[in-house]
Amino acid sequence: MTIPPKTLARVEFLARVVRKECRHLITTDERLFDAGFTLEQIETLEETPDVAERVEAFVGRFGRLQDTLGDKLLPILLSLLGEKVSFVIDNLDRAERLGFIESTNDWMAMRSLRNQMVHEYVEDANILHDAPLLSGHSFVPLLTVSADKMLDEIERRIM
Repeated sequence: MTIPPKTLARVEFLARVVRKECRHLITTDERLFDAGFTLEQIETLEETPDVAERVEAFVGRFGRLQDTLGDKLLPILLSLLGEKVSFVIDNLDRAERLGFIESTNDWMAMRSLRNQMVHEYVEDANILHDAPLLSGHSFVPLLTVSADKMLDEIERRIM
């Protein structure tokens, strides 16, 4: 497969970014959740800047990795594989069919969750704790496995 140099450079750049984003998300996820994360910690975020920074880092890194994978890496990977690139939902359906993601529905739930985390965590500690943060934590393995599958495909076929 012959890939134009500019496209190859973009794929190599995105692969490096995704690897780094995965490492950072996993580290932040461990620092935030390994010792248990409680509603009380969320309710006192303003008084505990260290925890607040971890929450902020988790929310940002979760969203950034998902955006990089779904909006940047996946379309270019599909294109290089000769697949039609279309709307996000169609790209995700192709990614599911190709085995890059477990489920389009799960991915869309993660997108919704990301939006909820970004907007809710400032306002309501109960909502942040009960839904977005704990759900986001549970989605981290799914997100990083999807990243690994896409990166493996790139290495196997393109690089």
